[in-house]
Amino acid sequence: MTAMTPGSNIPLPVTRVAVDVAAPVRLDVSGLLLTADGKVRSDDDFIFYNQPSGPGVTYRSGGGTAPDAIIVDTAAVPPGIEKIVVTASPDAPGQTFQGVEPTATIRNADDGSVLATFTPPQLGTETALVVVEVYLRGGAWKARAVGQGYANGLAGIATDFGVSVDEEPAQAAPAPAPTPAPAPAPAQAPPPVTRATPPAPPAPPAAPAPGAGKINLDKGRVNLQKNQTVSLVKGGRPLLSQVKMGLGWEPAFRGKDIDLDASVIAYGPQRNHLDSCYFGKLSILNGAIKHSGDNLTGEGAGDDEVIVVDLGRLPADATGLVFTVNSFSGQKFTEVAKAYCRLMDAATGEELVRFDLTSAEPQTGVMMAKLIKQFSGEWEMTAMGEFVKSRTVRGMVKPAAQAL
Repeated sequence: MTAMTPGSNIPLPVTRVAVDVAAPVRLDVSGLLLTADGKVRSDDDFIFYNQPSGPGVTYRSGGGTAPDAIIVDTAAVPPGIEKIVVTASPDAPGQTFQGVEPTATIRNADDGSVLATFTPPQLGTETALVVVEVYLRGGAWKARAVGQGYANGLAGIATDFGVSVDEEPAQAAPAPAPTPAPAPAPAQAPPPVTRATPPAPPAPPAAPAPGAGKINLDKGRVNLQKNQTVSLVKGGRPLLSQVKMGLGWEPAFRGKDIDLDASVIAYGPQRNHLDSCYFGKLSILNGAIKHSGDNLTGEGAGDDEVIVVDLGRLPADATGLVFTVNSFSGQKFTEVAKAYCRLMDAATGEELVRFDLTSAEPQTGVMMAKLIKQFSGEWEMTAMGEFVKSRTVRGMVKPAAQAL
């Protein structure tokens, strides 16, 4: 049995898997079938207790005495569906995960044997959670531990995955009828998602949509788009060597200097903050991560700041790295042009991965990319481009942990 950490994945050795989510309180467990663009096709792809079956995916109630589960028959999942996400939310209206520690168990659906478990760390005001995803990669099915919380409930998850949410307004109390007929109360209140508006019919499967899927470095340099992941594997072997993360930017308005600071935040298996490498602390984790020093203007060609990461020297408990950029001078990223990050082989200078941030928000911090160590030992880089209100790396520690 494998105890998974956020971002780690395992291959699935069986065709039918069940994911149950247990907690000290009653949870509503749901599943969403997603295409390559990370969206549902229609409301038929939302599986929960009021719609317990869909193509290849089934909801199983625990009856209040056992945890609810989502069962995935990977052989029956229709073409075009590349991921099934398993979500959970407390059954009691308005209840958060504060003090509630849910645990997902991935099982062989036929004999109940345990393949892996996952307990998301550091939950608080979240009212819904993407717990685990079962996904197709390179013709093989895998499971990944996610643990991403949402403060706006199942509606927040649904919106992220393309479901059109209709919140039912509170109804006025009906006028009393002369002889009201008793009606059985539903076992659970329905979730806030009541319908999904299907998008236009998808085209036949072709190349992966922007931002979807995971690739490796075998074909040379990779240009990532937001939310896309690249496995740092070349020739079938993990890239356990020194890499450089270069971050660059230019002022959006001529003659206006902008002082941006690049940093990397290191985390342990429970999203615990290990240390931060930035202009004020140029070396962390016994020199496994080093910073080039501060660039105060963004002037000059090439990378403005470089962080060197020796993947092979990182301590075993360093399983997640988040690369951030902050506007120390206070300008918003709408005043910054050509912001990018790129990963290079430190020995050869070869550019391996590039992520160009083509759109910006009026904030002072951005999480550019994250590196997550998988259970197999390989590292995966995901382009983020998520903005945060923070001028210093200190203010990025908590949102970056939540984003792992």
